[in-house]
Amino acid sequence: MSLMCVLRTERLPFDTAESLNRQERMFLTMVNIAIDGPAGAGKSTVARGAAKQLGYIYVDTGALYRTVALYVLQHGRSVHHPDRVKEALSDIHIELKFVGGVQRVYLNGKDVSEEIRTPEVSMGASAVAALPCVREFLFEQQRRIAWEKDCIMDGRDIGTVVLPDAQVKIFLTASAEERARRRYRELLEKGEDVRFEDVLRDVQERDYNDSHRAVAPLKQARDAVLLDTTGLTLEESIDHLIQCIKERLT
Repeated sequence: MSLMCVLRTERLPFDTAESLNRQERMFLTMVNIAIDGPAGAGKSTVARGAAKQLGYIYVDTGALYRTVALYVLQHGRSVHHPDRVKEALSDIHIELKFVGGVQRVYLNGKDVSEEIRTPEVSMGASAVAALPCVREFLFEQQRRIAWEKDCIMDGRDIGTVVLPDAQVKIFLTASAEERARRRYRELLEKGEDVRFEDVLRDVQERDYNDSHRAVAPLKQARDAVLLDTTGLTLEESIDHLIQCIKERLT
């Protein structure tokens, strides 16, 4: 039997959300694994593999920001215009559906799991993620899953902002060149006509944007374990992550 958990992006008042936080944590003790790191470090693939072996739900929070960016771009608005992005939020309904632990992303009822993985949307996601209105729009929805499910959640500020009380925090990274090579191969396999130099430049630009944004910049939590996957295979990276998790939980 497959398990389905649905996350709906309906805005919650912050006072209500905080009240739920206090009440639910009195009765529930879920295992929360927070994974942060730069774009292209393999967070999603590695976290998904570890979650499958450990029996946890995997949550790719970056998919939420990508979906907001996709909607804005599809409707001819600039991701660099805060007011236009904020106006669009009222028309955005996102669902994360987990079937057998696999996450699919729905935008206003349509599965956009593949559409949100283009380079253009990736850059757009970095831009909208810097906007307080977007982060508020998605913040409590991310926390609600963590309150209700044992999960591995990855993003840019999970351990520092979204789940500061997570039992395990990992900062997963790799060199910019390594991350660009992985992304380049991925795009070629999808039939994209790209140059490695362009992919590397995009990676470096996104690193700068993510680490220098005013709201929730990318940084390693003080109590996070650093896991560098440069030169490691996918299987080795998953094994290292699981080992880190087990060590921190014992």
